[in-house]
Amino acid sequence: MSDPQPECTALFAEPGGRWRTVAYGPILCGLILVGELVAGSPPHWFALIFCGVLIAWFVALQVVAARRHVSVELTETHLREGTESLPLSSIAEIFPARDEEAWDDEAWESARALGELTGVPRRRTGIGLRLSGGGMVQAWAKDHKSFRAALTAALPQPTVDDHENTDGVGR
Repeated sequence: MSDPQPECTALFAEPGGRWRTVAYGPILCGLILVGELVAGSPPHWFALIFCGVLIAWFVALQVVAARRHVSVELTETHLREGTESLPLSSIAEIFPARDEEAWDDEAWESARALGELTGVPRRRTGIGLRLSGGGMVQAWAKDHKSFRAALTAALPQPTVDDHENTDGVGR
């Protein structure tokens, strides 16, 4: 019998989409039906039930897509953005947040966004990362401040030996 794999604890997670949104359309259609019954007008049973089911179906498709492509999960070992997973050991540096007062864009803002999407998803904020291979990418999240704090805490802190000796004196 093999030992079970240790589970990685999520340090930060955003689901991308919430299942409760599927119920909003049918609830609204139900409220309209109740309003028609209270008002004494003939209820539109078929139309309201059909619309409620149709709205729920389309929203369910959107939730499935959002949970697959726009979710974020940070564990002790990996960062997952959508369907792309990046080991934390490959992240060399987290760039400072964009200065809102600056006129020029930061270099990392034109870097590739993690995940399979063409850019940072709507209503998300990018965070610049330098990879250990020298490249730059953008991680992203809705709650970018908490995400940045969790990512900073999850990365191994550099030791004195990791930095080059810049004063010209040997050790």
